[in-house]
Amino acid sequence: MKFLVNPFVCSAVLIGLVSGCGESASTPEQSTSSEPAASESAAISEVLLNSEPAGAEEVIAARKSAEDDAEVVVVGRIGGSENPWVDGRAAFSIVDNSLKACSDIEGDGCEKPWDYCCETDKLPTATALVKVVNQDGSLINEDARKLLNLKELQTVVVKGKAKRDDAGNLTVFANGIFVRK
Repeated sequence: MKFLVNPFVCSAVLIGLVSGCGESASTPEQSTSSEPAASESAAISEVLLNSEPAGAEEVIAARKSAEDDAEVVVVGRIGGSENPWVDGRAAFSIVDNSLKACSDIEGDGCEKPWDYCCETDKLPTATALVKVVNQDGSLINEDARKLLNLKELQTVVVKGKAKRDDAGNLTVFANGIFVRK
């Protein structure tokens, strides 16, 4: 079988390759992966607090009293589900300190004690979502575990604006976080 190459097809392919190469070399607006990390690190230095804010309410109390757009200070432990993190975002859930994680119960061998599986009936009214925001009020697009060096069951005090949904759930748009040691 004889294979013929059409000169017009070859010309079109060659033009596409040449123009494609020229375009990729002239796109300076593309950012490198280290640029967002640097700007997020600057935001985190403003978000992480060196001292605990006064007047912190437990999650259950804050859910009852916080009004939309009110400044709140809420304390809780990271957890409430098998995965309390919002992957790729600086967001996580916290649980009221009155609830016991499975690791707080002597002899309980739960592999993921932060899911509070021993207290699931109490979780709906004892949990809040924390979204860490920058100065502009935008959610920081980096995983909270990496960005803030957080882990499950750590106690955090978050300061920010409250938002309520129709079901009464509480979200705190946190512009300040203190990690209790």
